[in-house]
Amino acid sequence: MTAYLSLYHSGELAERVETARSLLQNCRVCPRHCEVDRLNGELGECRTSAEIIISSYGPHFGEEAPLVGRNGSGIFFTNCNLRCVFCQNYSISQLGEGEKVSKEELAYMMLSLQNKGCHNINLVSPTHVVPQILEALEIAVKSGLRLPLVYNSGGYDSVETLRLLDGVVDIYMPDMKYSDEKTAEKLSGVKNYPAINRAAVKEMHRQVGDLQIDEDGIA
Repeated sequence: MTAYLSLYHSGELAERVETARSLLQNCRVCPRHCEVDRLNGELGECRTSAEIIISSYGPHFGEEAPLVGRNGSGIFFTNCNLRCVFCQNYSISQLGEGEKVSKEELAYMMLSLQNKGCHNINLVSPTHVVPQILEALEIAVKSGLRLPLVYNSGGYDSVETLRLLDGVVDIYMPDMKYSDEKTAEKLSGVKNYPAINRAAVKEMHRQVGDLQIDEDGIA
């Protein structure tokens, strides 16, 4: 059974949604801890308020084979908590290309991927919108979502926020971009990346363990 279903049926998923949403008020969703009030439209380093901005969604085949399988997957979130000068999605992550959608519309996108035969819901650049994702997930589950969730991040994630995803996310796919603090600050505009990244990856592994592949080679 997909990880989040038991949390939904026990009522704990709804509690996680409320806890996550409270992180937006004096924002500490990611390790930057901007402490802006995103619920009232203030913007921090990720340039995203309480609204969701989506660049695109649909069967995407640009990820590793165990993720995309035969039918692809992908929901690409606009903006990012990093400032990587080398980003291959620069127009999305830095220039903000995308459209604002409601939590109901994001839930519909998840269900649409399921209806198209995708193997999972691959959430690309989700770090700064975890509360919004949980809100949409709760709605989608009510309408029959059953696919595994993939958390596909740049690796600059808060352990506090990741703990809200324990039992929600099935597959983590974080970057580990740097082992040198100065290089990380120069190229991605963040401090303490190596230490924060290592702590995040350890938490991710604690939750889900090693990647499991089925008989068809799908994660």
